[in-house]
Amino acid sequence: MTTGISVSLEGRIVVVSGAGGGGIGTTVTRLAAEAGATVVAVSRSTDNLDEHVAPLADQGLSVVPVAADAATDDGIATVLDHVRRTDGDLYGLVNIAGGAAPATWMPSTRVTRDDWRALFAANLETAFFMSQAISRELLARSLRGSIVSVSSISGMNTAPFHIAYGTAKAAVVAMTRTMAVELAQHGIRVNAVAPGVTETAASATYVDDDPERDRTAIAMGRRGTPEEQAGAILFLLSDLSGYITGQTLLVDGGLNLKWTHLGTDNTSLFLKDQSFREAIRRI
Repeated sequence: MTTGISVSLEGRIVVVSGAGGGGIGTTVTRLAAEAGATVVAVSRSTDNLDEHVAPLADQGLSVVPVAADAATDDGIATVLDHVRRTDGDLYGLVNIAGGAAPATWMPSTRVTRDDWRALFAANLETAFFMSQAISRELLARSLRGSIVSVSSISGMNTAPFHIAYGTAKAAVVAMTRTMAVELAQHGIRVNAVAPGVTETAASATYVDDDPERDRTAIAMGRRGTPEEQAGAILFLLSDLSGYITGQTLLVDGGLNLKWTHLGTDNTSLFLKDQSFREAIRRI
């Protein structure tokens, strides 16, 4: 007996916020388009869209590159304008925009209000207000849908020397659960993924290549790939997860199960050099 449930996104519009970085967002864009969606691929950087998203359109995938800052009301309005001019039914949103620069690693005693606010704006506010805008649009059209946000393993446990980022990502989990309850009866599901250490250009700025360390710290013995994170996101986006809402799926290769990635000084073993470790520990 067949159920008719599949990963097909035919005829559906999916917005990917943070599509242009060449990592998880770009990979989600590709997989969703390959599943039949028309993807509104959003990035602040036109150069990133040209480098990473335009080639997907050149391959014949239904991708609409949109240069907009999803952290602003004007940027969100630009995204919605493109959605309204795109053929198909609005269905999905993936919130990937966010992250944290290496300079944001420091003891909690050194975090300033500006540090705190900047990381919350990038990792929580952007995801919330994009989710708010897309859910409003779905409600106005009486459409069901699926929203998936990216949290982090740092938001599911402790985040030593990265407290603002970890707390913002924990807030994404709380946001996900509350929006899921509010929107459930309208047919809109809201979920999140919490990646562990993943091989992306962003993580390469502070994570070096150390297979022995990976085998020690991660149950599966290696770091994840953008494709593995994107696959989990696509599952939560699709009808395959049609009875799942308000959940945060850890996609970390079992890193949280061992939790052995902290050194004797409680800094992450994934930090690439001693001088960086010493700099972030400075009280």
